Amino acid sequence: MSLFSHMLDHLRRHSLELDEPQRRRLAALPEAPALDGLLREQRFVVLDLETTGLNLNRDIVISIGAVTIEAGSIDMARQFECTLRREVKVNEAVLIHGIAPSELARGEPPVEALLSFMEFAADSVMLAFHAPFDQRMLARALKKELGYTLEHPFLDVADLAPMLFPEVLTRRGGLDHWMQHFGIDIAQRHHASADAMATAEIALILFNRAQRMGIERVGELADRVRYWQRTRQAALNSI
Repeated sequence: MSLFSHMLDHLRRHSLELDEPQRRRLAALPEAPALDGLLREQRFVVLDLETTGLNLNRDIVISIGAVTIEAGSIDMARQFECTLRREVKVNEAVLIHGIAPSELARGEPPVEALLSFMEFAADSVMLAFHAPFDQRMLARALKKELGYTLEHPFLDVADLAPMLFPEVLTRRGGLDHWMQHFGIDIAQRHHASADAMATAEIALILFNRAQRMGIERVGELADRVRYWQRTRQAALNSI
């Protein structure tokens, strides 16, 4: 059996609802990237998910917005926005996002939406604000709908910002706080694509600060933020 046939057979066992073209698209997704690239050269996908709530085990993804950072700038021509077809009760979370039930009913089938997003993401490093939430929600959706295990590395802009700008805030602040501090204005908050764009603009400022501090590689930045997280947690535990 060829390697490609073996991969298709493996995917077939774990994604029985996919048709043959979808299985082939799934098999063609690139491997997750290493963290050895230069900040000024690495392709990043800045992601924001809208969900029915904040419960990591019960709530579901209803919208995905993403933009790319390439060669140190936001690629305005490369953006991703998709509402997933869902049948959900109208609750406070859905109302905050401004996504009507009729819009959810007209959305893309989850399999197609998630496949298209992962094709858009390709072998990029992921960025998000409060990344662990987006990472876990996306990983659960991908596993449920595609049988796919998400292995892409994530960097959390909510931690990078206070680490690189401790004179502004020594703890985690919200997206609105950092937008206000950096003078970033977007037309609509709590909308996946708009929040992804705001996060990308903040990320560019953070990368510029990191490089001026001598941090040139993505892996070094990831190591620095992990150390910052550990020392911050140790300080909190000592109180």
